[in-house]
Amino acid sequence: MRISLTTLVQDPASRYGRVFDTIIQVLIFLSLAAFAIETIPDLPEQLVWGLNIFEYICVAVFSLEYFLRIFTAPKPLRYITSFYGIIDLLAVLPFYLNLVIDLRSLRAFRVFRLFRAFKLVRYNKALQRMHIAAGLIKEEMILFLMITLITIFLAAAGIYFFENEAQPEVFSSIFHSIWWAIVTLTTVGYGDVYPITMGGRIFTFFVLLVGIGIVTVPAGLMASALSKARKIQDKELSDLEKERVSRD
Repeated sequence: MRISLTTLVQDPASRYGRVFDTIIQVLIFLSLAAFAIETIPDLPEQLVWGLNIFEYICVAVFSLEYFLRIFTAPKPLRYITSFYGIIDLLAVLPFYLNLVIDLRSLRAFRVFRLFRAFKLVRYNKALQRMHIAAGLIKEEMILFLMITLITIFLAAAGIYFFENEAQPEVFSSIFHSIWWAIVTLTTVGYGDVYPITMGGRIFTFFVLLVGIGIVTVPAGLMASALSKARKIQDKELSDLEKERVSRD
């Protein structure tokens, strides 16, 4: 029985594995659509009742999937603490917490239901490559994030010293200047906060140049990592196919 369940849950190339994956994917899409419909005001009571019943069904299926993956995993603890394991847990956690805690006073907590969208990563090869690529460049991205945070702070400090006297109500402190630094470095530029002094404008020009690098560097890292991830994925699929052929 364990072998059959393992094939069903862990082998998407098998006949029943494809059916299982398809059912889960359809439920994910439908549950996200139901979540969006719930936000419409003044819904009929019958529709609300139907959405609640559908949520119970989704939670039951996702919970069953979660426990089956734990049961069939070679190393259950490793799965539970993995990216997929955490996402699978967060997909049903709000429902069970609501049985113990009244989450109506914590409406923001219901947003955790949106984590079901991340469950789709498991069922799409391209999205799986994104996950593999993120793991390959994890250290580089952490370093880049640290440099970005330092750059934001330096930009906020610089514009504060240039603009504080001219616009004390806008750039009243370095902390108040961080918003300007973020939207400028990301090249968004909402226009709600901008420099008016010559020094501030020249400083902004150089900050914008740095901002272009902040946007392009992660894209280059991810593109390189995706290429490596495709090779890794192709090798894993090849090994899985060989293992299934030898087993048959």
